[in-house]
Amino acid sequence: MSSRFRFPHVQMPPEATALRKEVREFLAEEIANGGFVPMADCWASAMSAEFSRKVGQRGWLGMTWDKKYGGHGRTFLERYVVTEEMLAAGAPVMAHWVADRQSGPQLIKNAKPEIRDAIIPRIVSGDCFCAIGMSEPNTGSDLASVATKAEKVEGGWKVNGTKLWSTGAHGCDYMITLLRTSPLDTSARHQGLSQFIIDLKAPGVDIRGIADIGGQVHFNETNFEDVFVPDDYVLGEVGGGWNMVVGELALERSGPERFLSTFIVLQEAMRLLVNNPTEQTKEVLGQVVAKIKTLRRMSLGIAGLLQEGASPEMEAALVKDMSTNFERELLEKLRKVLPQNILATSEGLLPGLLRDGILRVPSSTLRGGTNEVLKGMIARQLGMR
Repeated sequence: MSSRFRFPHVQMPPEATALRKEVREFLAEEIANGGFVPMADCWASAMSAEFSRKVGQRGWLGMTWDKKYGGHGRTFLERYVVTEEMLAAGAPVMAHWVADRQSGPQLIKNAKPEIRDAIIPRIVSGDCFCAIGMSEPNTGSDLASVATKAEKVEGGWKVNGTKLWSTGAHGCDYMITLLRTSPLDTSARHQGLSQFIIDLKAPGVDIRGIADIGGQVHFNETNFEDVFVPDDYVLGEVGGGWNMVVGELALERSGPERFLSTFIVLQEAMRLLVNNPTEQTKEVLGQVVAKIKTLRRMSLGIAGLLQEGASPEMEAALVKDMSTNFERELLEKLRKVLPQNILATSEGLLPGLLRDGILRVPSSTLRGGTNEVLKGMIARQLGMR
């Protein structure tokens, strides 16, 4: 039976508006003082532990988490404002991104109290970073077929296998890892999976960087050879990993990073294009701004659902699919109206941002689930399959 997608209309409260001004002032000061150079796709490509600590000191990590766990007890809309402004400025947020977006909530909900209480305050302060361990060499979006396994041993588990595309793992402390803890049953493929917290400094962990087409290393291949994981580092119940992953992917797919990764490119392009726009330029800018407003409206609706305590997996899948297609479209449209030699010059911020966007954006249709898989989820929600 199909059901409609729900994107409630959200109005920003006064405290979120005041917070936006505070974040903008902080970012402008950081840029002016040489704290960072704006970068396209900054949440997946620009890592600075120093910047993340500054964000933590401002109280902008773990914003929605309960104060009793070390969070700040603020709203999802306030967190949305901080996320939006960081992306729009191209700030180097990669180090803390996964921990703040999804690993922290998993730890709060499912980790043993002593493990939770040891890690969460460090994430909130910007001193502890996490990576995701889902995909494998022969397992992309079909996570039910993961083969990396954990075998029970005295006092814990022994882990063997490989995780692929583990963004930022080379600079992280822990990886929240989906492992097979019982043999694959083809009639019940989602069973026998568990989530573990793996210390990336533990013996037997080998992280190898994977350079992208632009020469940047933010993807990794993470190999585990007889890595010992104590019992206390199992998340939730053994065998309960699949439901955790489903909820985690909703958080991963729903944020404004899915359509604002290239906003800094548009922003800089408009500085050049608005002075003497042609009719084609007006049409292109009108189209892309209208789409950004639409996607933002949908993404804000998801933030509203999260504030209600909902788990909007299907809404997140729809926004992610539409947004990553839009980011590619945005760059293609800008190239049609920008001067033809823009990629050949090194003057100003725009050429570098445009080159970075062109080289990195194609991977956005893969990260967090391929668009083809997302379309299948959307079709099921509509009762079409």
